Amino acid sequence: MVRQGTSGKNSSKPKGTPGRQAGRPPLKAVYRRRRLFVAVVLLLVASVALGGFAAVSAAMRSSEQASSTDPAGRDGSDGAAAKPEATPSASAIPSTPATPTCDQGLVTVSASTDKAAYAAGENPLLSLKVTNGGKVACEVNLGTSQMEYTVTSGSDRIFSSVDCQVESGDLVKTIAPGQSETANFPWERNRSVPGCGPVSAKPGAGGAYYMFVARLGTKSSTKAVFQLL
Repeated sequence: MVRQGTSGKNSSKPKGTPGRQAGRPPLKAVYRRRRLFVAVVLLLVASVALGGFAAVSAAMRSSEQASSTDPAGRDGSDGAAAKPEATPSASAIPSTPATPTCDQGLVTVSASTDKAAYAAGENPLLSLKVTNGGKVACEVNLGTSQMEYTVTSGSDRIFSSVDCQVESGDLVKTIAPGQSETANFPWERNRSVPGCGPVSAKPGAGGAYYMFVARLGTKSSTKAVFQLL
């Protein structure tokens, strides 16, 4: 007698590969897909790497070309800095015009004394004044090498500052237009002769009149009159 099952369904397992669920693709197909995916990824990575290397190489070549043609003048082969610009020579710098020497025709020399009359024991102060009559500043030598103070009485030569002058020197000064420079000489009321020989006589007093003349270079003043009491 054959027994009839209660469920009416065939409970036996379907045939096929043991342990594999129904409806899944075979394992070999899965492995192939994975290998294909990995190969695609590797190919993409390689492409990106090659593309980046090419871009870097191109950038380096562009940088080298820019260095070799640097407009600042640097040498691209060794990276040396450009040479500095040359410093202007001294001859290229304009110089300040030198102050001219005073024109003798525009210079005036005058003589004066500090008093009109001197009592006994008073020494006259003789003054030489030079004036620039030009329109520009100029230089004049006011040194003792150019000056002379001369005192006379009528035709009698009484004194000259150069008779006993031991040494002389130059003293150049700039005088503005219309301005003057003054040099003073205290006279000790003595006589002198050329060569500074001995003189025993003294200038007369008692109201005698004397004339003082100042000379600077080739220019001489008019006479300044004073009295010794």
